[in-house]
This record gives sequence, C-alpha cells and structure tokens, in this order.
Amino acid sequence: MALQQTELRPMGKSIARKEDPRFLRGKGRYVDDVILPNMLYMAILRSPYAHARIRRIDTSAALAAPGVKLVLTGEDLAKMNLAWMPTLNGDQQMVLAVDKVLFQYQEVAAVVAETRAQAEDALQLIEVDYEPLPVVVDPFKALEPDAPILREDREKKSNHIWHWESGDREETENVFRDAPVVVKQDVRFQRVHPSPLEPCGCVADYNTATGRLTFYVTSQAPHVHRTVIAMLSGIPEHQIRVISPDIGGGFGNKVGVYPGYVVAVAASLKLGVPVKWIETRTENIASTSFARDFHMTCEIAAREDGKVLGLRVKTIADHGAFDAAANPTKFPAGLFNIVTGSYDFKAAFVEVDAVYTNKAPGGVAYRCSFRVTEAAYLIERTMDILAQRLKIDPAELRFRNFIRKDQFPYKSPTGWVYDSGDYEKTLKLALERIGYDELRKEQAEKRARGEFMGIGISTFTEIVGGGPKNTFDILGIKMFDSAEIRVHPTGKVIARLGVRHQGQGHETTFAQIIAEELGLSADDVLIEEGDTDTAPYGLGTYASRSTPTAGAAAALCARRIREKARKIAAHLLEVGEDDVVWDGTAFSAKGLPGKSVTMKDVAFAAYTDVPDGVEPGLEATYYYDPPNLTFPHGAYIAVVDIDKGTGAVKVRRFLAVDDCGNVINPMIVEGQVHGGLTEGFAIAFMQDIPYDSNGNCLAPNWMDYLVPTALDTPHWETDRTVTPSPHHPIGAKGVGESPNVGSPAAFVNAVVDALSPLGVEHIDMPLYPWKIWKILREHGINE
Repeated sequence: MALQQTELRPMGKSIARKEDPRFLRGKGRYVDDVILPNMLYMAILRSPYAHARIRRIDTSAALAAPGVKLVLTGEDLAKMNLAWMPTLNGDQQMVLAVDKVLFQYQEVAAVVAETRAQAEDALQLIEVDYEPLPVVVDPFKALEPDAPILREDREKKSNHIWHWESGDREETENVFRDAPVVVKQDVRFQRVHPSPLEPCGCVADYNTATGRLTFYVTSQAPHVHRTVIAMLSGIPEHQIRVISPDIGGGFGNKVGVYPGYVVAVAASLKLGVPVKWIETRTENIASTSFARDFHMTCEIAAREDGKVLGLRVKTIADHGAFDAAANPTKFPAGLFNIVTGSYDFKAAFVEVDAVYTNKAPGGVAYRCSFRVTEAAYLIERTMDILAQRLKIDPAELRFRNFIRKDQFPYKSPTGWVYDSGDYEKTLKLALERIGYDELRKEQAEKRARGEFMGIGISTFTEIVGGGPKNTFDILGIKMFDSAEIRVHPTGKVIARLGVRHQGQGHETTFAQIIAEELGLSADDVLIEEGDTDTAPYGLGTYASRSTPTAGAAAALCARRIREKARKIAAHLLEVGEDDVVWDGTAFSAKGLPGKSVTMKDVAFAAYTDVPDGVEPGLEATYYYDPPNLTFPHGAYIAVVDIDKGTGAVKVRRFLAVDDCGNVINPMIVEGQVHGGLTEGFAIAFMQDIPYDSNGNCLAPNWMDYLVPTALDTPHWETDRTVTPSPHHPIGAKGVGESPNVGSPAAFVNAVVDALSPLGVEHIDMPLYPWKIWKILREHGINE
C-alpha cells in the first residue's frame, strides 16, 4: 500500500517540503539471496569450551564426506598468513583457533561443501582433542595476581588490557574533600547484543583469471572492510570490490570484520570459486560483537541544596577474549567521558580499565555512539539517587544543575565542547506533555493505598557525528565522510555516499537534502550506497553519523554544484555572475523579475551550452570533515505500575522528547525513535547474556535472549524541541542512537521510584519480575 504524501508537521524547522514514501520500499537483495555459478557453502566448527588447549585436530573424515571440497584449520590459515587479524581497537584476534580456545563458540575449523547441509554434517566428523584450562569470566577475578593468563600471545603477561582516564584527578579530589554531600553507587550495565533480524554473512568470489575479489557482505562500513581485507589477504585494494546489499538491521553488529569473513575469503582464494557463509542465530549472539558489560562506580559531590560539584567514575570494562571494541583509536573507552551528561559539574575525573575474560570478544556501539549509553545510564541513575538522598524531586534537581542555554558552546570538565542545547526547555515540555504534577498527585494517592507506581526521568546528552579527523579514526583511517553527486542533462540526479543504511531511510533523507539544495524534487534524486566500486570512500553508518557527516557532505557537495550552476545560469541569463540570485527554486537576474532559469535548465546547458572557461558537466565530490561532534539531547519520562503479586512491571506511559537539531523528515525521525525505544525497553526489562563459572554462554539464541514482540512493546509518545547545531551545514545533529541511550535510565528510575518507599535506591538491569518480586517479598509485601 502506497504511503500518502503529506505536508511536514510543524515540529521545528525542516528543510524538506513533503514526506517521501520511498523509504518504505525495499529494493535490492540481501546477502543470503546472492546465488553465483559454482558457489559453495561454508560452515564453522566452534569450541564447546571457554578455555582449553587444542592437542589435536583430525579432519580426515570430514574431508572424505560427501560434497566436501575443503577443510580449513588455524594451521592452514597460518600458512596463508591469515591466522590472526587486526581488531578495530588495535588488538589482534585469532581467525581460527591456534593452540588454544579462549571462549565458548570460538571458531576452530571450517568446512566448505556443495551444500550448506553437507558442510554442517561434515563438521560433526572433525575430531578435536581439548585439554580444559581454568576459566575466568569475572573481570575482577581476572585482575587478581594469581589469575590464569588468557592471552599468552601478548608480551604483557596480564589480563589487563589498558587504562584510560579523562578529566582532572587532583581538582576532582579537592572538590570531593570539601563537599558536604557525597553519594556513591555501583552500577552494572549487563552484556547485551544488537541481535539484528538478519545475522552476519558474506559471499567471497575470487576470480583466478582476473585476480579480482568481489565480496558481498552485511557491512555497515564497506570501505573499511575492503581496506582490512586488502591488509590481510595481500590482494591489492583496487582489485577488491565490496558490495553491501540491503541489510536487515545492524545496530553496530555489522561494523567489524569477523573471522567467518576472513575464512570465506581464504576458501575462495584456495578454490577459485564463490564461497558463501551465513551464520546461525546462535553464532550471531554467542560469537559476534556484544555490547556494554561495564562495571561502573559513580560518585557525585554536591551541596545540600542539590547543586552538583564534582563527579568521580571508575569502570571495569569486560572486553572478552580479544579487544575487538569498535572505538576510535584515541578513545579506547569510546566517548564514555560524556558521563557528565547535561549537568554543569565544576570538576570530573573518569577512569576505565579494560580486561580480558573467557567470553566472546567485542564491545560495539550498539545503537549508541561509542559507549555513550553506558555513560548516560550511569549519570542518570546516580542523579536520581542523589535526588532520593536529598529528598528533592528528580525534575527539580535536574533544573538546578542543567547547563544553561547561555553557556553554549560549553566545555565540559572532561574536555568536550557541547555545540548547543536548551535542556530546560526540553524537560519543561516533557513535564507539561506527560502531566507531571497530576501524576505525582496520583502517585501519592496510590502509595497511601499500598500500591506501587513510579515516575522515571532521564535527561541525557548524546555525542555523535564520528569526526573530526584530528581526533577520530578507525585503524588510522580518518573519520570524515563523503558524497558524490552527478546531475544529468535532463536534471535527474545520482548521488553516491560513503555510508550504508540498515533501515534508516537514507534514500529519503539524503534525496531530500540534495533536492532542497538544488531546487529539485526528491523524486529526481537516486541515492546509491554500499558498493565500493562506485561510492566515494567513507567510514560507514554507525554512531548516528549518517546525517551529521554524510548528510553534511551531501549538502555541501550540492552547494558546490550550485556554485558552478550559477556561472552557467549567468551565461543563460546574459548577466554577470554577481547579478545572479538563487531563491531556492531557480536562478534569476537582479532587477529582471521575469527572467529566470531552473536547475533543470542549467543542467541541460551544462552539457549543451557551456560558457567559455567553464568545464562541461554538472557534478561534484565532497569529503566532509566535521569541525566538532554534534550533541543531541532529550528528556524521557516513564510511568510504571508494579503488580505486587508477581513483580511484573507495566509501562503505562512513555514520553520521549528529543532535540536532534533541524529535522529533515519527521516520519523517519519518529520511526528511529520508536525503534530505539523498543530496544531500550528490551535491555531494561528482558535482555542479558550471562555466563556460568565454566564459561558457558547461557543465552546464545532467541530461546533465552529475549526480543520484544509487538504485544510486549509499550505505546510510545514523542515530541521534540529544536536547537540547531551551529557548525553543521543544515543544523542537524542526529537522532538514531538517542532513544537507546536515554530510555534505559528512564525505565529503571521509574521502577526504583515506585519502590523507593521501601528504601530501594538501585536495581541492576534487567528488571526481571522475579527481581522485583524478591524485593517486595523481603519487605513482606507479597507473603
């Protein structure tokens, strides 16, 4: 059913005129749909142990199995110099296990066969002798002096990976020494997983005749994958083509290069035919990059009236067996030091230590900009604890501590320069929309009757945009982004960008940006992404960097075209270039109101009637290096009721008020917010990947790792305020990460608020009903 085009709703400034329905139309194909001549299928044998020495691998029976063409082990890859691969965080990771395994489900061997079933059957014929070794899944125990060393390949004989800190330690200590009020809380953000609908997968097609590799992959960053493959395989980069077709969700899970990709390339190199690998759901959850798994301690120093003075944070980050976190090189803990949030602290000091354990590796930015979700959750939880200790309404406490509008650009005590914001306005709108005063009155009445109702607030600040190049890079590649625009003689446009959408509606958003800049219809603009042979080099889509970086590149590229078009328009209008006026839809001559030419007129002339000294054609390329990150923010409010008999939590209402700067397409923004809120809801109430003491992953698939259905998901209410980014070409800030960043704290704050009459100050996620029931029972509520 076609979506009716409607005028944009008046929710802040928009640079688009109409909703575009094209983002609802799926096009192209998924990697799993790729079928090539002579293609073979690959399956991977994985370790049942979390930590064990490999004594022997016997693949002879598997090699003799029906349809099997190749079996690969770590030793085979070592002969090809492919035994280890670099991670995005400067570590190295085994492709197939060599000597020992370090986590359950680690890749041990691979089978390539004529069918997927034959490959999977042959895995059962591979014999592996393991010698179990001591297992460490607790990062605190991994740091103990007598803990077994997990990474024997490293010169540093310790499970400690790195120490990172930000802020002024001495100044912060001085503030705490003199502070009349100090609150301290240990907070765990559990290990979770992006769990996209489509798991990871690839097809590697090496052509022995041309020496060219075509690699189809579910990649959020195709150009980065091409560069990594070139570094690993020795194939010249210009002989590698990476194609990322439509992607069924990514959320950070499809940024990194996984061992399965490398093994598929190695198999295709050896066999000279295409090799496909599509992982199972269990492989995706149990072995590809997880998120979070932070053990955090937060302290706030404050005055007795609630004015915050200092912030002190110490964190242990569990990175699993290999440090494969997707973070900029200069920020090994990501952007976690945005933990000061929306508040004007005098001083702050943040330190993070990363640790190896016998768990799956990773640490991706699961719908957050490099560890911002952990930071936002920590500060919003601790601010509520401070409010509870001082008996100050949590909304009032936030008003007393917000960074004021007139303080922007604001430099935080950890070094970030916030571009713009109006936190007070956003929270006031949220309180008004939700009916905060009335809800507090209702809560008081219910408490008098022994009922448990809670109201939770989260006023978070995000930090997104993936740049500038002087501080942001991955594997040394600077985090700019790019756009190439070609205007054809008939005024139709093809635009190619270095990012890759996974459902964010790039075809709509970027088409609207370009159309607005060139005075064309969005229907005249075709957006292409995901093919490294045609798209300009870019760092990909994650951390809400599409509109802040690629959107800016698209706008500035279109303006570059418009400047050339002005020269051609002057020729057509027979006036000087300085006498040409652009009104957003056409060029006209000053003083001659009836004389104008459209961009389509100019486009045709660019190929048929070019003035002397002007190069024919109408196209441009722009690489955008942002001068700063952008800082969207929001005020989220959750209202919950708790069933005393079961501990079940019902989210009665949830309001999300976001400020993502100037809005391009409100429908896409609202869709992004709805999706992110649903993921935040799942994290708060039902998602965790625990391990037992033997390193067994206890939630390796959707039987145990829960994904909310439409019946589980609350009804979302949304609104927005607008404070444009002053340095962004169109004033946009990004919004895709915000709902996942801000919502977990709102949910937990609401539940803790409901239980606060019992003296409850904190509960770690997920908020399973049994946890709530246990607390109630301990207080004699449901006996």
